[in-house]
Amino acid sequence: MDRTRPLTLLLAGALAVGGLTALTPAAQAADSELARNGGFEAGLDGWNCTAGSGAVVSSPVHSGTKALQATPAGSDNAKCSQTITVKPNAAYTLSGWVRGSYVYLGVTGTGTTDTSTWTQSAPDWQKLSTTFTTGANTTSVTVYTHGWYGTPAYQADDLSLYGPGGDPVQLPAAPTGLTAGSPTATSVPLSWTAVPGATSYHVYQGTTRIQTVTGTTTTATGLTASTPYTFQVTAANSAGESPKSAPVTATTTSGGGGNPGGTLPARALVGYLHASFANGSGYTRMADVPDSWDVINLAFGEPTSVTSGDIRFSLCPATECPNVESPAEFKAAIKAKQAAGKKVLISIGGQNGQVQLATTAARDAFVTSVSKIIDEYGLDGLDIDFEGHSLSLQTGDTDFRSPTTPVIVHLIQAIKTLKAKYGAKFVLTMAPETFFVQLGYQFYGSGPWGGQDPRAGAYLPVIHALRDDLTLLHVQDYNSGPIMGLDNQYHSMGGADFHIAMTDMLLAGFPVAGNTARVFPGLRPDQVAIGLPASTQAGNGHTTPAEVNKALDCLTRKQNCGTYQTHGTWSSLRGLMTWSINWDRCNQWEFSRNFDAYDWS
Repeated sequence: MDRTRPLTLLLAGALAVGGLTALTPAAQAADSELARNGGFEAGLDGWNCTAGSGAVVSSPVHSGTKALQATPAGSDNAKCSQTITVKPNAAYTLSGWVRGSYVYLGVTGTGTTDTSTWTQSAPDWQKLSTTFTTGANTTSVTVYTHGWYGTPAYQADDLSLYGPGGDPVQLPAAPTGLTAGSPTATSVPLSWTAVPGATSYHVYQGTTRIQTVTGTTTTATGLTASTPYTFQVTAANSAGESPKSAPVTATTTSGGGGNPGGTLPARALVGYLHASFANGSGYTRMADVPDSWDVINLAFGEPTSVTSGDIRFSLCPATECPNVESPAEFKAAIKAKQAAGKKVLISIGGQNGQVQLATTAARDAFVTSVSKIIDEYGLDGLDIDFEGHSLSLQTGDTDFRSPTTPVIVHLIQAIKTLKAKYGAKFVLTMAPETFFVQLGYQFYGSGPWGGQDPRAGAYLPVIHALRDDLTLLHVQDYNSGPIMGLDNQYHSMGGADFHIAMTDMLLAGFPVAGNTARVFPGLRPDQVAIGLPASTQAGNGHTTPAEVNKALDCLTRKQNCGTYQTHGTWSSLRGLMTWSINWDRCNQWEFSRNFDAYDWS
C-alpha cells in the first residue's frame, strides 16, 4: 500500500543526536545534554525499540565505537525512543546523525507542537535537527527515530536533546496488593495495585524477570503442571526500578498438554503414513512401519466438501495401491503398534483437504465424523494439518488471545469437545506451515491497514487456545519462503540455521505483528518437534543429516549454533517429525536411522 510520508508523521520511536546549541543567552546557563546514552556506547541502555528491531553495531558509526541499527519489518517501522524529563515553557533542540532511506527524527508529548524532521536518502551520515518548546504543564517528552515500512535497516548515532533539565523523577514505591488468580496447568494470572509515577512494571518468577508490562495485570505462561511458583513485581520509571513487592505463591493445576497419559518417550519420532493414497513413494503397510516411529499420523482424513465439516477416511483403493492390506489387517496392525507403545492418529487436512468450519453445524459434524474415525480404527488421537485456505482471519480479528473469526473459534471448540470426550490420554498434534505461525512475528491477518494476506499467523490463536491440551506442535520447516527470526534477520530453509531460528521462536515466544502488548508465549520444549522432509523428493527444504544434527546440537546444548543465538537451552525438545514414512523408506530410511543414531545425552 502506498502511504504518504509527511514530515509530521511520527509513527515510530526516536533518538536524539548530539550537537545541540543553546537557544538564548538566558537559557544557556541552565541548558545541558539530556539524552541518555545518545552515542549507544552502552548498548541500548535508555532506549526502547519496537519488536526487537534495534541493535547496536560497531560499524558504521558516526563517532565513538557504537551506533544504533534498526530494521523495519512488516507493519513495524523500527521505532526507537527515549522519554526524557524536561521543564515547562522551555526551548529545546533535538538532533542526531543518521544513515539510510526515509529516516525520521522527532519528539512527542511536548504540550505544544510536536515536531520532526526526516531524510529521504542518506547514503552517508547526515545530521537531522529540529527545535520545540514545551507547554505550561509539560514535564517529560519522548524523542524518537524510525525508518519506513519495507525499507532496509537504518543507522543513528550521537543523538542529543539539549535544553534545561526538568525536576528529577522520583523512584516509584514498591507495588502492593499482588495477588494470583485461578491457575491453569500452564499459567497463573496476576494483578496488583497501580503505583503513582510508575510507567511500567517488571514481573519476576523467582529471581528471573519474565515480563515488562504497562498495566497492572498480566499472566505468567509456559509453566509446568502441579508446580508451585513464586512471583514478585517492581515498578519502574526513568529514575529506575523500585524494590520488589511482597511475594505471592501459586500452584498450577494438574493435567493438560505435553504428554497425555505419560506414554510418549522423552525423544519422539513422528511420521506421516500415506494410508489413503499413493504417490511416487508407493504404499507402505502399517505392519511394515519400523519401530523407530513413535507417532504415526494417518494421511489423510478429508471433508466431503470444504465447508461441510464431515470428515471421511478410507484405505487407499487397491487399484491405486495393489499391496494395500484389508481393513481388518490394518486395524490389527494398529493394535500391534499400540501394544508396542506407539501412537496412531488420524491427520485431518493436508494439501488437498481444505477444511473450513464456518458454521456451528460444520463444527458439530466435524466432532461427530472425527469421533467415528477414531472409534472405528481405535486411534489415539488427532493431528491437525490444515493448509491452504482452511484458516483465514477476518478483518478486525487482530488479537490472537481472543479470536472472533468463526473458522478459528469453531475449530478450537471442536477440538476441546474431542479432548473432553476422550480424556487425558487423547493425543493432539498440529503440523502448520511457517506462514501460519512464525510469520506472525511480522504480520497477523490483514494487518492494521488491510491489504495483507489474512492467513498470516492464523494458526496462532488455535495453538494458544489449546496449549494446555497440545501434545506436540511440529511446524513444517519446509515448502517455506524466508522467515524472519527473533534476531530480525531472514532465514531460509534447507540448513540448520532455519530450524534453529524457527524452533527457538516457538520456545521463546514472540510479539505478534511486532506488538509487545500481544506476546505469543513460548511452548514447553517437550511440546515441540521439528518438521522436516524425509528426502529431496518429499518436499522443498530437505536438510541433510549433518545439518539436522547441528540444529539439534544448538537447540538442546547451545553447540554448533552458527550465527543465530538461541534464547534458551532447550534440552527437553521432544524430537523430529517428517513427511513422510513412505518417503523415508524410499530413501533407505536415512531420516529415521539418523534420528535413532543421534546422541541426545
